[in-house]
Amino acid sequence: MTERILLQPPEIAETTEPVIFLAGPIQGAPDWQSEATKMIHDIDPNIVVASPRKDYAEGEFVYEKQVDWETHFLRAAGNSGVVAFWLAAQAVETPGRAYAQTTRFELAEWKMKHQYENAKLAVGIEEGFGNARYIRRRFAQDAPNVAIVDTLEDMIQNAVSLVRQ
Repeated sequence: MTERILLQPPEIAETTEPVIFLAGPIQGAPDWQSEATKMIHDIDPNIVVASPRKDYAEGEFVYEKQVDWETHFLRAAGNSGVVAFWLAAQAVETPGRAYAQTTRFELAEWKMKHQYENAKLAVGIEEGFGNARYIRRRFAQDAPNVAIVDTLEDMIQNAVSLVRQ
């Protein structure tokens, strides 16, 4: 396979393979994306993973490019892959910013895309993530076929199973 198996911002590299997009908190969260990527590739090294987490050099980060990259690969995963949400508990305070605010918006967006466009979702919520009870309740009401699990390992297993369907 000549595909790149780990896609990271800001370069948008096209792929014809299904993509697992690692959606979830970055700012204030532990680096769960590296662990998730390793788990996926331990199961199947040929799965294409899109991880929005990247350590940028000082002055290198461009907000618009990051958002455009995320939008591109979220859509790619929604069309022919899996959007895999891990709602990690907050590890570091982020003054002036609500924790996981972007993730919560994306989760609602992709819950709707699952309901109306059959986008494949894998969702896991770590103990300590705020408002987990509400998220679980809304998924039970609106998308009961999306299993919400408690461990990163189980969420990854679900994502890999879905991408293979």
